[in-house]
Amino acid sequence: MNEFLLFFRQPHYEYGQASEAQLLRLGKRWQDWINSLVARGKLVNHGQRLSMDGKVLRPGGVISDGPFTEIREKLGGFITVRAEDLEEATTLAHGCPSLDEGGSVEIRPIFE
Repeated sequence: MNEFLLFFRQPHYEYGQASEAQLLRLGKRWQDWINSLVARGKLVNHGQRLSMDGKVLRPGGVISDGPFTEIREKLGGFITVRAEDLEEATTLAHGCPSLDEGGSVEIRPIFE
């Protein structure tokens, strides 16, 4: 078995404007999806949610506020899964709540 990182990207993070009921529904969808990976023995690591704040350092010492000044989608977090190959890891990404919110899941192999 190989390990893969699944990065969750979303075009916006306006959760501060969501109702408590909407946040609870979204949290349940995430919990159900993660639990399905656990039940199949595919989840290696829950990863971490990432802050929307940060800095970007570019060549020449150029620093910009916020890592998302030039891109539409924001990286919100990641998990590590176990799969036979990239195809299976991609299949595991189906059902991710990021997809329901207009986001995407980037699947990347981890080299040993």
